[in-house]
Amino acid sequence: MESIDHDLKAKPPPIPVTILTGFLGAGKSTLLNRILNGDHGLRAAVLVNDFGSINIDAELVAGVENNVISLANGCVCCSLREDLVQTILETIDRPERPEYILLEASGVADPIGIAMTFNNPDFLDRIRMDSITCVLDAEQVFAHPEYPGVMDLKLRQIASADLLILNKVDLAGAEQVEKIRRWIDEHFNNIRLVETNYCDVPYEILLAVGRFDPIRMSYRELPHDTPLASHTGAGKDDEHGHGGDHRAAFDTWSYQTDGLISLEALKQTARKLPGGLFRCKGIIHSSESPDRPAVLQVVGRRVDMTLLDKWNGTPPRTRIVAIGAPGSFDSMDLRRRFEACVVA
Repeated sequence: MESIDHDLKAKPPPIPVTILTGFLGAGKSTLLNRILNGDHGLRAAVLVNDFGSINIDAELVAGVENNVISLANGCVCCSLREDLVQTILETIDRPERPEYILLEASGVADPIGIAMTFNNPDFLDRIRMDSITCVLDAEQVFAHPEYPGVMDLKLRQIASADLLILNKVDLAGAEQVEKIRRWIDEHFNNIRLVETNYCDVPYEILLAVGRFDPIRMSYRELPHDTPLASHTGAGKDDEHGHGGDHRAAFDTWSYQTDGLISLEALKQTARKLPGGLFRCKGIIHSSESPDRPAVLQVVGRRVDMTLLDKWNGTPPRTRIVAIGAPGSFDSMDLRRRFEACVVA
């Protein structure tokens, strides 16, 4: 394991980035506070427009320096400046390199312009776009019809997103939630939507690293077709700090094979996964590049595959994990879909 750690340090993988969008009051700050205060074991960097909306527990703050709040759990909270590129570069180059970056867009911002910032050559091989996640206030979706521009902005924010968090569903009620679903279906196809209250969404859905990271997963065995929660402790209050058991709210699934996988077939399969799957990730032993592991990342509608340099001494093998809404997928159907990607 020492040689593996050494190799990873020699060339660290790109840091995944999530852009968090959503109209004013949707619950973005609640979500960011949940991550900043969370016991998820990650060094997360949260970039916000202003510290005022972030209510970090006093006992968690380790210090403030150069417009950055350092937290005792390893996370940092940085205030965004006009020079977004410089802020991100300084975040990446911190002595304790973050494992994940979340960037909060203004409630009245179109996130596409922010996403285009990450095409900057300075970020090449250093960060990768993991997702654009939109938080939507279920109770206030149709508020202020006298301002059509507000509704247009909400639609643009949803359109840009890979994953939609429908927040405050208890306040909205079942009838309103169903109305929202019909409204979304009228405008968009195949939007992944998570219903929640207080933005209480499992880290396995929100974050691409940690216990749900395919690269780390490649260094341990996962029993075939076994719920991921039994291996990660997902849903336990003492590990995740959610204050709730998510195992009843989300289903997980895993798959592994020694056969070689066609990356082109896998890409097509990933694009057609059931709509209730929020995340699917894996380390892939491919027929195209058998000496280099490929990483599959599926977040909502976004499908991304990249090649790593080498297997770092681990046995080449495909391992895939998925998490979705309860009853939204059939385990045998998923198994057939992925086995169809195995090269005969």
